[in-house]
Amino acid sequence: MARKMLIDGELSQTNDGAETQFEYDLFVIGAGSGGVRAARFSANSGAKVGICELPYHPISSEVIGGVGGTCVIRGCVPKKILVYGAAFRGEIEDARNYGWELNENVDFNWKKLLQKKTDEINRLNGIYKRLLSNAGVKLFEGEGKIVGPHEVEITQLDGTKLCYSAKHILIATGSRAQRPRIPGQAMLAKARRTPGHLSGAKAAPVGARHLGALLITMFGCLGCRGRPRGGRELGITSDEALSLEELPKHAVVLGGGYIAVEFASIWRGLGATVDLIFRRELPLRGFDDEMRAVVARNLEGRGINLHPRTNIKELIKTEGGVKVITDHGEELVADVVLFATGRSPNSKRLNLEAVGVELDGTGAVKVDEYSKTNVPSIWAVGDVTNRMNLTPVALMEGTLFANTVFGGKPSKPDYSNIPYAVFSIPPLSVVGHSEEQAIEQANGDILVFTSSFNPMKNTISGRQEKSVMKLVVDAETDKVLGASMCGPDAPEIMQGIAIALKCGATKAQFDSTVGIHPSAAEEFVTMRSVTRRVAAGSKPKTNL
Repeated sequence: MARKMLIDGELSQTNDGAETQFEYDLFVIGAGSGGVRAARFSANSGAKVGICELPYHPISSEVIGGVGGTCVIRGCVPKKILVYGAAFRGEIEDARNYGWELNENVDFNWKKLLQKKTDEINRLNGIYKRLLSNAGVKLFEGEGKIVGPHEVEITQLDGTKLCYSAKHILIATGSRAQRPRIPGQAMLAKARRTPGHLSGAKAAPVGARHLGALLITMFGCLGCRGRPRGGRELGITSDEALSLEELPKHAVVLGGGYIAVEFASIWRGLGATVDLIFRRELPLRGFDDEMRAVVARNLEGRGINLHPRTNIKELIKTEGGVKVITDHGEELVADVVLFATGRSPNSKRLNLEAVGVELDGTGAVKVDEYSKTNVPSIWAVGDVTNRMNLTPVALMEGTLFANTVFGGKPSKPDYSNIPYAVFSIPPLSVVGHSEEQAIEQANGDILVFTSSFNPMKNTISGRQEKSVMKLVVDAETDKVLGASMCGPDAPEIMQGIAIALKCGATKAQFDSTVGIHPSAAEEFVTMRSVTRRVAAGSKPKTNL
């Protein structure tokens, strides 16, 4: 008798003739953007799907998560809400020259904004749960791990364990903020603060004290597992920064990436003194150098103190706050020190090594171009793979996974011309190649078109802050290779530009497009004069 077994992700036949039966066609570990998308779309194709996610709270840990994932609960959405709130300070300043008579003292209520932010992520958490339910996906709350090529184990809130078999398993556990190792002097608390001490906790669907007790039952003392020591104890990550009970008067931000720049803008916009410390000459390593310089000028123009080529040497807890000592001997005393020094894939507690799933040196899950791991029945999407860590990319990967495995349409993610933004104030947005990338990859000369101008709004308000736009063009083919903008509404404008680049638009097609007047966006179709021509193999020459 022959029996069917799964080989390379498909049923095959063995000697006794029976088919292998699985309880689920797909089981997803992680209900963030990529996991929820993959689960829903797979279910819509007829698959029986289960998904598990850690219990919900705005601040994550190894044992706390929430349906909706980082973007919805402790990332893009709450951050953008705070950016909106912070931007009003500049708007109020600008309004005076537009005839608005305002009192000198305008009050700001941090706790009100924080509660509104928490209310919104609670609402979105519920929406994501309903999306799963409406698609027929079975949701389990607890910690999932893989115990075999076709088997997952879920530890529920009360400590009980459930095991299920699945034809396919998808890892979509995302990433978490990491803390640098910095020497420090601090009195260590007896236990780490449980979720009940965190701002907004009482608005969460699960009671904080009960959640803390259940997590201790499941995983042991929260204060005893991997507690940061010394200087690491004296700083916070972006998770905590989104739920601070009190708005800091003085914040020090360590890092030069988009998270560091965004939080520096938020806190400065809300009235705090902000010092931004980063190791490079300019923030936002990896972005176009010319645009990095524009962002740095804007940050300084908004009153943020920049400390380039600098690192934190030591943190010391004092009665007045946290003393920050840099490697240049500078001393700052802050209410809050934010570590914005990168994120790590959430793969440690999944038992992946035991089932043979390969990881890279950062802990990211290795996958092929279809998001399949080296174990044919196990797949991975989103930040846990450390490919391009953006929410819309995770959504794309989740969609194409469902198409490949259950939709009968094998599909590879296309990572070319993906637009993204830094929500500084004002924001930066880009699509395609930076000037540096274009020169490195080009076979011929590169044409660079730039426009720097004072937005019409600023001519009345008096704000001295220029918008800058840039197009990078292949001189031989006339194809637009990249676009950048730093200025108000840059992300909204760049989304449309991204469509043009995805369609392979040429500079001549940009030039033949009629602009909307008066608008900032029309500059992208009126940049007629070449700012510079860069010969193949040359180094970029920017007007910094």
